[in-house]
Amino acid sequence: MFLGDLKTRRDEKGATATEYGLLVTFIALLIIAGVTLFGQGLNDFFTRLSTKVGDWAK
Repeated sequence: MFLGDLKTRRDEKGATATEYGLLVTFIALLIIAGVTLFGQGLNDFFTRLSTKVGDWAK
């Protein structure tokens, strides 16, 4: 009985580690996709904004 409980706990820890690994991988992929899709657009937006603010300061 005790050994069976120990094995079950060990299996659950392995499953939990795998789930966390998948979660971290999924979040990393979302971040990479977001930066890839919106990165250049945001860069262009802030470049235009800084140009306008610079023109106002003249």
